[in-house]
Amino acid sequence: MPENGPRNVLEVRGLRRAFGAVRAVDDVSFALPEAGSLGVVGESGSGKTTTARIVVGLERADEGEVLVRGRSRTGRGRTGGRAARLARAREVQMVFQDPYLSLDPRTGVEAALRETLRLHFPGRDHARRVRELLDQVGLGTRAADALPRQLSGGQRQRVAIARALAVEPAVLVLDEAVAALDVSVQAQILNLLADIREQTGIGYLFITHDLGVVRCVTDEIVVMRHGAVVEQGRTQEVLTAPGHPYTRLLLESVPRPGWDPQAIAAARRALQGVSAK
Repeated sequence: MPENGPRNVLEVRGLRRAFGAVRAVDDVSFALPEAGSLGVVGESGSGKTTTARIVVGLERADEGEVLVRGRSRTGRGRTGGRAARLARAREVQMVFQDPYLSLDPRTGVEAALRETLRLHFPGRDHARRVRELLDQVGLGTRAADALPRQLSGGQRQRVAIARALAVEPAVLVLDEAVAALDVSVQAQILNLLADIREQTGIGYLFITHDLGVVRCVTDEIVVMRHGAVVEQGRTQEVLTAPGHPYTRLLLESVPRPGWDPQAIAAARRALQGVSAK
């Protein structure tokens, strides 16, 4: 990489994770530049979500390393005390598919944001920061007192994004973050995320099965199958001229005029046969 080019805010090196005899993550490596957007795609069981959970720290790798801003996040044990653990937690935040499950149904929007800010930045007056976060995600103060059940799906996802941004992370991991939303709301959230990236320089790691989302919002793509990376590169190049049969299969599986489900099923069986040899 040129010295004057963007540095990597996230590096994943040789990750491996097995659950019994199943290799959920098998020698996965990639890098996310500062202010970059990287998509990790694959079908259910490809290992993309386990990879994301390792990056965030919800799972531990059997082998390999995760570095954020050049510092390792893969140390073992509860070293460094509470302050150090909170500092590591602030580096990478995650937004899940269903924000309703990650939001306390008894806590209003403003209270949830204040709770996060008090935990990570004690002793400050957080009123101004709460207003900034609400404005940043397009909610405004009208939603401040609302409970999660009083919000739409898109509004709840905006709250989840605001809470993640509150700790000023280097990387935001979005695990199928728009999959449960209507198409029009998806577009609004993706436009919001694009604006936030431009304003803050945060790096995005999109975990998704939706190639349309990946094409719209990522610079680079990693394609995973059976826990391993089968293809990676610039998003437009990979999706325009895929080099691996599995990537071609993913593209051909997207419904469109002239789509032939039987041909797709035959291609899948053929690919599985090749993999089994």
